[in-house]
Amino acid sequence: MISMPKLQQEKIYIAPSILSADLTCLARQVELVQEAGADWLHIDIMDGHFVPNLSFGPALVKNLDKVVKIPQDVHLMVQEPQKFIEPFIKAGASALTIHIEARGNIRETLKQIKKAGLWCGLSIKPDTQAATLIPYLDLLDLILVMSVYPGFGGQEFLPQSQNQISQVAKLAKEHNILVEVDGGINRQTAKIATGAGAQALVAGAAIFGQTDIKKALTDIKNAALAN
Repeated sequence: MISMPKLQQEKIYIAPSILSADLTCLARQVELVQEAGADWLHIDIMDGHFVPNLSFGPALVKNLDKVVKIPQDVHLMVQEPQKFIEPFIKAGASALTIHIEARGNIRETLKQIKKAGLWCGLSIKPDTQAATLIPYLDLLDLILVMSVYPGFGGQEFLPQSQNQISQVAKLAKEHNILVEVDGGINRQTAKIATGAGAQALVAGAAIFGQTDIKKALTDIKNAALAN
């Protein structure tokens, strides 16, 4: 496991999402984003129940952990996250984020992540009120705001996300919690997200779907810093 970085309030973090990577040459694509200055990789885990899609499992994280030089931020879009925590801890995840809308005892699941020494994250869907996060703020290192409805890559940034990000950022600031945004991030929406208070941006198709991966990542970071 590679530890997540010490949070710097003035910095913008970029997390390429391998959901949009070309899996036939994943190692090379990961190498390119590392060279371009990616802060961590974003790994979307889908169970086909919480969202209508399936993606990766602990084996991918374990194999990437052998070769990557940056942390792995694992986003569990799963119905029963408590079943997945231990396997991903053992696989080498650096951060684990679960959904507030998932089943089970959310607080106990967060405590399990925290106890393992990983960054502990909680995510909310576009229609979930920011105030629902309040009971869990004492346990969180990051809050992941979904700016699309989760389940598929390549969606467009939802306009109402700007207000949700702003509300979450106000809650997070008092507790030194990182605000991460995932969904439809590109050069245009990166500036909107950071302007609303986001410090970390997950980008998939806007990085891995481009001919020049290094330039695409740099362009998003520069746009995000333009506020």
